[in-house]
Amino acid sequence: MPTKSPPLLCELHTHSRWSDGSLTLRELCDLYGRRGFDVLAVTDHAPRDERQIHAGSFPAYLAAVEAEARRARELYDLLVIPGLEITYDDPDPLQAAHVVAVGLREYVAVDEGLETALASARAHGAALVAAHPYSPEQLAGATRGTAAFAARPELAPLVERFELFNRHTLFGWVAAAGHPAVATGDFHRVDHLHTWKTLLPCAKDEEAVVGYLRSARPAFLARFDAPQVSAGDHDDQDRQAA
Repeated sequence: MPTKSPPLLCELHTHSRWSDGSLTLRELCDLYGRRGFDVLAVTDHAPRDERQIHAGSFPAYLAAVEAEARRARELYDLLVIPGLEITYDDPDPLQAAHVVAVGLREYVAVDEGLETALASARAHGAALVAAHPYSPEQLAGATRGTAAFAARPELAPLVERFELFNRHTLFGWVAAAGHPAVATGDFHRVDHLHTWKTLLPCAKDEEAVVGYLRSARPAFLARFDAPQVSAGDHDDQDRQAA
């Protein structure tokens, strides 16, 4: 009798020291592996300039992610998937957008525009997620000026999913528009671990995860909280410290 796969606890949006993250790739994999995650997507920034991942550095970046992926699967049974955050910045926040490309194994430049970059990433088999898609009304308090997806509805068909939660920030317009949603930690430093995450009911391999994200099937969102420490645990820690 067919059975459904148990849901995989996924972090779909992370950064290492290859771009603007605080941890090395190994430290990032160890952190998520030790916390029991099933899937970790490494999605360092690929902007227009060469500050972070660019055409010349991408092969070494991909090789480094793949090497840590083999180690993480052996040590923690953690599936590590390479990717990029396609980083299309613009002085006008209504034109700026970032898109997480999960499973991208070919470099994609943004020099020819956002639409061209997304079409290329999709053709290379990546699952595309609109990252921190602020509405114009949210920009006054936003940490990033990326409101193109809310301001330009014609961009929606270019991605498969939207972040409904980025860390603890809710993008309510995504739900109101009925877009397929995920939740991510947009990890840059350790305090981003305990944020909203995605659960995917699929097999634990890259093809299945990327394929599920590219489909119209529902994802499930959950808040990943820090472990609660009881009073007894505090007493034990105090005795050990003494």
